[in-house]
Amino acid sequence: STPQDSGDDIEDVSLFDADDDVSRRSKKSKIRHPVASFFHLFFRVSAIVVYLLCELLTSSFIACMVTIILLLSCDFWAVKNVTGRLMVGLRWWNQVDDDGRSHWVFEARKVSVQGGKTSSEAESRIFWLGLITCPMIWVIFAFSALFSFKVKWLAVVVMGVVLQGANLYGYIRCKVGSRKNLTSLAANYLGKQFLRQ
Repeated sequence: STPQDSGDDIEDVSLFDADDDVSRRSKKSKIRHPVASFFHLFFRVSAIVVYLLCELLTSSFIACMVTIILLLSCDFWAVKNVTGRLMVGLRWWNQVDDDGRSHWVFEARKVSVQGGKTSSEAESRIFWLGLITCPMIWVIFAFSALFSFKVKWLAVVVMGVVLQGANLYGYIRCKVGSRKNLTSLAANYLGKQFLRQ
């Protein structure tokens, strides 16, 4: 073979490697906010793990309770104030007007025409999977604590259900819209299921 052929082969390989680098970068760019994605799951999964392993690790109920409630509080704050806004473009909060009346505000980021989707599909899946699955696990823990008569753990589990359920409710309201839209969506879904049967 001639030296020119080997030079061509090297060029082909380098172009192939460049294509691989581009595809690797596009795969990595699917998660635009890796730190937010990590902390979206970290606090909530950590609270569940601590709850499950607490009696094995220590005999102090107070230490376990404080740790779990701190993790749940950090999760509530991070999901409500940071990860929801960054990962899916949703946010909710309570606003008190001058008259002292409380108003709940549920917002969804408007999608720009030229920008397309502002959040990636992978981040959206991570967000909703964590947001829906973990409160369901805390509900299972609540029934387990209730039926096994672990009354002291019931308060901790109720905190898990309330804090993670509040975020779930708030983000569903952001995604779907007002309460009227939420009830009409449920009615339409049940009507379609009835007609199918």
